[in-house]
Amino acid sequence: MKLVSQEMRKIAPELDPLRIGTGWKPEDLSKPQVIIESTFGDSHPGSGHLNILVEEVRKGIEKAGGHGARYFCTDICDGESQGTDGINYSLASREMIANMIEIHANATPFDAGVYLASCDKGMPGNLMGLARADVPSVVVPGGTMNAGPEMLTLEQLGMYSAKYERGEIDEEKLEWAKCNACPSCGACSFIGTASTMQIMAEALGLALPGSALMPATSPDLLEYARQAGEQAVKLATMPGMRPSEIVTEKSFENAILVHAAVSGSTNCLLHIPAIAHEFGIEITGDTFDRLHRNARYLLDVRPAGRWPAECFYYAGGVPAIMEEIKEHLHLDVMTVTGKTLGENLEELRRNGFYEKCERWLHEFNRRYNVNLTREDIIRSYDNAIGTDGSIAVLRGNLAPEGAVIKHTACPKEMFRAVLNARPFDSEEECLDAVLHHRVQKGDAVFIRYEGPKGSGMPEMFYTSEAISSDKELGRSIALITDGRFSGASTGLVIGHCSPEAVEGGPIALVEEGDLIEIDVPARKLNIIGVKGQRRSMEEIDEILEERRKNWQPREPKYKKGVLRLFSQHAVSPMKGAYLE
Repeated sequence: MKLVSQEMRKIAPELDPLRIGTGWKPEDLSKPQVIIESTFGDSHPGSGHLNILVEEVRKGIEKAGGHGARYFCTDICDGESQGTDGINYSLASREMIANMIEIHANATPFDAGVYLASCDKGMPGNLMGLARADVPSVVVPGGTMNAGPEMLTLEQLGMYSAKYERGEIDEEKLEWAKCNACPSCGACSFIGTASTMQIMAEALGLALPGSALMPATSPDLLEYARQAGEQAVKLATMPGMRPSEIVTEKSFENAILVHAAVSGSTNCLLHIPAIAHEFGIEITGDTFDRLHRNARYLLDVRPAGRWPAECFYYAGGVPAIMEEIKEHLHLDVMTVTGKTLGENLEELRRNGFYEKCERWLHEFNRRYNVNLTREDIIRSYDNAIGTDGSIAVLRGNLAPEGAVIKHTACPKEMFRAVLNARPFDSEEECLDAVLHHRVQKGDAVFIRYEGPKGSGMPEMFYTSEAISSDKELGRSIALITDGRFSGASTGLVIGHCSPEAVEGGPIALVEEGDLIEIDVPARKLNIIGVKGQRRSMEEIDEILEERRKNWQPREPKYKKGVLRLFSQHAVSPMKGAYLE
């Protein structure tokens, strides 16, 4: 198989001397050339350690007879920008990372690639960029941070903060939580968006089997990084191993079934459709809803479960999940090992993978003085936590294109509810009302104009945490938005409401006192009354049409820079909010 890098050397005679000037040795020039893309930077714990893994990847590439070139496109941290206008850049950053990877990989072609990322937008941005570059590639997930003392994990900080604001804990306790919630590098230690997307990379067949979401401090992760480098060189000379030749619609269906089994983040409904779009495959919210129905939910890990995310690897990780749901998976899909998914699972059973994981679980038990078994973390198929997946797509006159709820994190008594509308036009207004008790039991709180075109589609994390941590409100009200939620959010929270408010979607037309019907089993989200009085659906349609005539589009929030471009070109939340 011809190496594209060697063809490039013939066309561009300046290439060799420039690379020698960069530090390449003359003998490196004729080797298979591998681009190593990572989000390394001092931006946050998920990326702060990736340079260590990059060097291990380089060792693997060199051992296999190739040469690795390091490229960097650092991601930002949703947690660090939470509650500020900085969070508005979060989703847009996914597109910019994909753009930069496309530029890096295509300006000077490489024979293969290795992509390293850990977190919310870095991992999907790399997967989108990987698809555009379309050279044989391996993904190295950056792993998860350890839990702190008392198994403290970062998603609990919103609860501590809300309790402090309400005077339920003192400043000393809040400071203790802040100082102990992130004891190491890696993605946040719960099944949020970062963890979910690491799992998705492996479930799609783009990462080595068993590599997703292991502790970032584990020596096993260093070995996986070296193996990824070796494998990338092997793939460079193998026919039919470009990402576009590996990843199929069946691959995405496998990933979505794994998403259901782990109760993955709702943000996955933004990222998986956007990644699929890069492969020329259409995945929508309806695909998720169809595959989640009757799917087994197995993972007892926070925020929906009990244990920190490092336990996922100790229980066998993605392979253990896949073993439990194997009868529903497409085992014939190809993966970056050069083998099918079914062959990978068989090999892991033979080579001692699960026994190694078990040894790490014993060490975790010793550290925290507990006695967990694998089945405490990953339930068996017949002993599932739930049998209807973990998310649902709701539709109705309030969300004609759909809205998303993570029902595994929602109180069961709120699966069917009729609530009074309390609309707010920004998260700041809503959060203030919640913290100062101007929101009552039985309210449906709306935060609108926070969709992709409205403000970049930030997370409504602090408001959802303020509600879910309130003993009175947490089990009695809903939060509905055209924005999105953190993967750590819990409660009756409904996001991605489409069309969004800035586009004149029905969420923009909701008024105080409207009656809102939520029916999760029936997948309904409707306005069914006005000023506290029920009306027929025909009457509601007429009322909404009249309100639409009086609705005035808002001035664009952003008039320059990245967010102006994003607000002008982002598609609907339910399509993935990618740029068209």
